[in-house]
Amino acid sequence: MSDWEVFAIRYADRLARVRGDSFIFDDAHDAPHPMDYFIWLLRRGDEAILVDTGYDAEEGARRDRPILTDPRAALAPFGLTPEQIKTVIVTHLHYDHAGGLHLFPAAQLHMQAAEMAYATGPCMCHDVLRMPFTGDHICEAVKRLYQGRVVFHDGDGAVAEGVTVHRIGGHSKGLQAVRVRTSAGWLCLASDATHYYENYLSGKPFPIVADVAEMLDGFATIRRLASAPGLVIPGHDPLVRDLFPKHGDEAWRLSHGPQGPLPSYD
Repeated sequence: MSDWEVFAIRYADRLARVRGDSFIFDDAHDAPHPMDYFIWLLRRGDEAILVDTGYDAEEGARRDRPILTDPRAALAPFGLTPEQIKTVIVTHLHYDHAGGLHLFPAAQLHMQAAEMAYATGPCMCHDVLRMPFTGDHICEAVKRLYQGRVVFHDGDGAVAEGVTVHRIGGHSKGLQAVRVRTSAGWLCLASDATHYYENYLSGKPFPIVADVAEMLDGFATIRRLASAPGLVIPGHDPLVRDLFPKHGDEAWRLSHGPQGPLPSYD
């Protein structure tokens, strides 16, 4: 079978952040540190798989984090309508990754069983753990389950030929990374297993975390999943837009590898 093309599509950003929002025990905790929000599209011939869904304008208003473009509109330059998306890989159920599940009504969802258990279990009694989730998004996932349109994975699993998922944990109990075969080698869409290159390259945990040890162990796992360090794709790093070639207004082609070296954080 042929290789997959992979695209990062930016649908939102947040500029009013500091390094203390991104790294535990950072010395320059009050220095500015912006964040991008992405969804990822896998294409191979007529096949299309969406990794995460972003969130919509209503959720953006509720959290005072407006979007740049609706995730549905972001797919239009690829000639895709929301109804054509039949497979969505949900890396985890936080609002910025699963807040648009309702926007893709025909999709079957692939997620870790541990993530559904976490998002619907007793851990959600704690405000600090519940904060990144939105109840309506979890209810949408449960509705898909009762419609027979959720595939659960327990650790490693296959979604399609050349596309596998791997439980990482850490940031959320059932966080999973996605491994994709491309012309440049095996690419790892790490999602929030590493929000930024600096998280995993320097071993710095992100402050929103369910299990710090799993997060730290996950840095090594995502390295192993990729054929080269440059094929580990962080979930929120604006540097992705500098390292990879642009493909339209708010999309970047990942599957041919980066155009330059990774940053050094020594």
